[in-house]
Amino acid sequence: MSGFLDALLLQAGYNAALVAIGAALLGFAAGTAGTFLFLRKRALVSDAVAHATLPGVGLAFLVMVALGGEGRNLGGLLIGSALSAWAGLLLVEWIARRTRLAEDAAIGAVLSVFFGFGVVLLTVIQTLDRGRQAGLEDFLLGSTAGMLFQDAVIIATGGALVVAAIWVLRRPMTLVAFDAGYATALGVDTRRVDLAMMGLVMAVTVIGLKLVGLILVVALLIIPAVTARFWTNRVEVVLWTAGILGGASGYVGAALSASAPDLPTGPIIVLIAAGLFALSLLFAPARGILAAALSHRRFQARVHRRQGLLALVRSEPIHDPLTLRILRAEGLIRPDGVATDEGRALAAKIARDERRWDVARAVHQDTSLTGRYDGLTPIEEVFTADQIADFDVRLGAPHAVGA
Repeated sequence: MSGFLDALLLQAGYNAALVAIGAALLGFAAGTAGTFLFLRKRALVSDAVAHATLPGVGLAFLVMVALGGEGRNLGGLLIGSALSAWAGLLLVEWIARRTRLAEDAAIGAVLSVFFGFGVVLLTVIQTLDRGRQAGLEDFLLGSTAGMLFQDAVIIATGGALVVAAIWVLRRPMTLVAFDAGYATALGVDTRRVDLAMMGLVMAVTVIGLKLVGLILVVALLIIPAVTARFWTNRVEVVLWTAGILGGASGYVGAALSASAPDLPTGPIIVLIAAGLFALSLLFAPARGILAAALSHRRFQARVHRRQGLLALVRSEPIHDPLTLRILRAEGLIRPDGVATDEGRALAAKIARDERRWDVARAVHQDTSLTGRYDGLTPIEEVFTADQIADFDVRLGAPHAVGA
């Protein structure tokens, strides 16, 4: 436990601190970049982009070795992976636009072909006797062993540029994500905006290869955005919340990995992000499972209460145990089932409101008003006091509103 706290406080050594900071910056950039892809309902594109980086790694290694350089130069490998990912991205877009194949089919084809080609290249590279090819497989699942300062600088610089681009493009990307047709009508070039979205995702994927690998970076792009969506309906809040969640996942995951050296950093980061997702799924106040269950229970109680009060008006027996329990808890009936004065008054008001709604439907043809009637919405929330008084006059028995 003390080792974990030391890592959290950046006291576990230079390399551990470097990895934690780099992972936090990568997580923040991934969370923000993945948000618009998630809102656009194109999360699978990130998978295709990630897998399309692998051939670029292999080809870049071979080119650098052929030119007499060191095959494992990180800058060269990232440039190769970026070019390969961009080629895969354009191929997916071309197949989806120019053929009858759906986008998911195009993604599946590009993903499998590029990844298979990348695996073949890595296998061939392992047979070479030069270029220091050992460790290239770490681009699959990531590795922080021997992470250098310049590696952290690449992640930090790339992440900062991605976040800055997202800030500049957030409005057109929001329009396209929610209603591409409306965005086109406003003069927005949706194709360019889509390519910009995927380009940002590609950038995060490339800079994250060293840390979490091409397989796991997809989770870091999508999970924080999905998690943030549980907590708010506002796009900008989702955007920055996803960034914070991604950054926290990266930082805590890297710290946990540093405190237990046998644990791989990339998978731990993804598991931390998945843990935050599970907590949000259960406990988010608006969209969580617990909130939904409580909301359903409250709705059920309101239905039983109303049905019980209507039964009192009609002098019908109440047999449902839940209805009896709710009415007794609110003091609307006595333990022997006889209505109290408060219960009779509320039952009379509900019966009167039923007749008021009948009049409202006859008087108002505006379904935006009368269509809101669900038996549970108080009539006072839909019509003004003067309108309700008019309904009472039409019923022939005027009453004070709220009586």
